[in-house]
Amino acid sequence: MTNADPFVIVVGFDGSKQSRDALEWAIQESKYRDAELRVVTVWNKAPMSWYPALLETAAGEIVAEDSPEQQAEALSADAAQAAAGVNVVKLTVRNDSAASAILKAAREADLVVVGSRGHGGFAGLHIGSVSAQVASHSPCPVLVVRPKASSQAG
Repeated sequence: MTNADPFVIVVGFDGSKQSRDALEWAIQESKYRDAELRVVTVWNKAPMSWYPALLETAAGEIVAEDSPEQQAEALSADAAQAAAGVNVVKLTVRNDSAASAILKAAREADLVVVGSRGHGGFAGLHIGSVSAQVASHSPCPVLVVRPKASSQAG
C-alpha cells in the first residue's frame, strides 16, 4: 500500500441486526480513517428456483414479491444511504456464498468487518458460519462485531 492508496474496509451486509451493527462500526471507522468502504451483499438463486410470491396489501392490492436480485440491490442501496458522507463502493455479488464473496473482496482490503451472525442458522450460536469462515481465512485483519450486552438479553 502506497501513501496514495486509500485504506479499504470491507463489510458484509445482509440486512440482519448484526450486519447493521457491523455496518455502523465500519462507517465510523471509515470516517476516522478517511477510508473507502466496500459493502458486500450477496444473492444466490438459480433462475428457475425462485417464483414471486403474490402478496395482498392492506389496501387490497395484489403485488409481487421482489426478486432476490432486487432485494440485494435494495439492501446495498440501504447500506450506501446509511453511509452518507463516506466513500462507499457497493459490491452486489450473484451466485456465490457470502463467505466466499467477502473473502474475495478481502484480497484488496486492509480490514474486514462482519456481524457475529446473520439471518440463518441456529440462534444459540455465538458466531455464525460466515463470520467463522471469514475470520479463519481472511488475508487481512477481521473484526467480528458482537451485539452489545444490553441487546443480548431476551
